[in-house]
Amino acid sequence: MAEAWRVGVTAVAGRMGRALVQAIVAHHPELQLVAAIGRSGAAYLGEDAGRLAGIQALGLPVSADLAGALADLDALIEFGPAEAALAHVAACVAAAKPVVVGTTGFSVTQRAELENASQYIPLVLAPNMSVGVNVLLAFLPAITAALGEGYDVEIVEAHHRHKMDAPSGTALALGRAVAVGRGQHLDDIQCLDRNGVPGPRVAGSIGFATLRGADVVGEHTVWMAGAGERLELTHRAASRLNFAEGALRAASWLRGRAPGLYDMQDVLGLKDFAVLQ
Repeated sequence: MAEAWRVGVTAVAGRMGRALVQAIVAHHPELQLVAAIGRSGAAYLGEDAGRLAGIQALGLPVSADLAGALADLDALIEFGPAEAALAHVAACVAAAKPVVVGTTGFSVTQRAELENASQYIPLVLAPNMSVGVNVLLAFLPAITAALGEGYDVEIVEAHHRHKMDAPSGTALALGRAVAVGRGQHLDDIQCLDRNGVPGPRVAGSIGFATLRGADVVGEHTVWMAGAGERLELTHRAASRLNFAEGALRAASWLRGRAPGLYDMQDVLGLKDFAVLQ
């Protein structure tokens, strides 16, 4: 049996960080949590990572020393804010360690930095690590192409009140999948603002609506309206454990990979489906 793949988790005090710690301990004997990284100066530094996640003590204190932790781990899992994530990825490049990045809200320039980093290390980047969402992303281009131009597409997403970016990275990824099915680029057809008197809906556009409130984990609906019928494709996340499970699946998949920029379609083998060609 292969030795456990040693992983570290950043932003360990956050919602996703806690979910990742819980999932590793409960469901992933092939993984060993060897580093729990928190924000420099945070009050929780030194606390046991398991206790911080609401489970049993693990004998692993939370630390802000990522550079030191990288020497002892095989892969890093990153869900922190964009600026911190970029710094952590740069540290992984310096240490030649693979990384899974689930952070959203990167600018075009920041995305280019990640692409550059992937020339030196294997890097999985995905706006949503959920298996269900990624199956939807895989088949959405074919669904869009089959429906044809007569269907208006709107994408509605809802998240908790603390989410920073809007529309969500997942909503934009769904929009890109629809655009691929139409042979277009999302930037050319997206509609992010309908304030005032915008006039009639622009034919072929993809509209986005954003909802924020309470503790909603994440909901996304692709709304496709044709003459006399409407198709709604919806994914609802009941907890963050499904995102954690996908990220851990990605971390395990990274073992032995060559440097490159990968996504969950690669991890799940969805690019092998003929419908994507």
